[in-house]
Amino acid sequence: MSTSYTKILLVSLFYFLGWSLFSQNDFESLGETEIALNYQLSSDYKFNFSVRSRYYLYQDDTFNFENRQLDVVHFSTLNLDYNHSLSLGVQYRVRESIDGSSNELRLTQQFNYIKKNLAVRFGHRIRFEQRILEGCTILRSRYRFAMDFPLNGEKLDIGESYLVASMEALLSASKKIKPELNHRTTAQLGWLFSEKLKFQLGLEYRFEAFNIETEEKLFLLTSFILKV
Repeated sequence: MSTSYTKILLVSLFYFLGWSLFSQNDFESLGETEIALNYQLSSDYKFNFSVRSRYYLYQDDTFNFENRQLDVVHFSTLNLDYNHSLSLGVQYRVRESIDGSSNELRLTQQFNYIKKNLAVRFGHRIRFEQRILEGCTILRSRYRFAMDFPLNGEKLDIGESYLVASMEALLSASKKIKPELNHRTTAQLGWLFSEKLKFQLGLEYRFEAFNIETEEKLFLLTSFILKV
């Protein structure tokens, strides 16, 4: 895939995401910053720790910065073979002391399948989550299709950039709320600064509860990924 074609694709995608949301009168824009640590314990087992901060950038037709939540996340992953893996995760979300909403404990079970075709890597991910909040427990199922590839040649070298893009469907259910359908489209540019450090910057466009009353949100994502 040529660099010029990739640049045109990225500019078109980012323009569409930004224009479609800012043309709405009731949308919100948020930012999310993540610091992640990845550790490969053996060829078959690895784990990940991350801290994510989410904050408002635009709401009620006004640009402003306001903290919303803080997430602490852990995942342990077992490689079944070169292409398949299973993961268990636990996440704690702090909101009560920030904006007054309920804190959350989240348990996650995940299956991941990856296939590489030349320079492009494709991924299929299935997740089941139990979101335990103060007033209810929400069961959520998720399916994500993702792809990533280097923007220079067929191999990612130190100092070069890459693209990560994905689409994800989510279904949430609980005894106290109607089933909700969500959809997320994400595109991020990444840079490999060294063998141990990556940086990613991108946008995520969310349709939330579109089977009930659609809420549209634009996220600005930044990630620092450290391999230890």
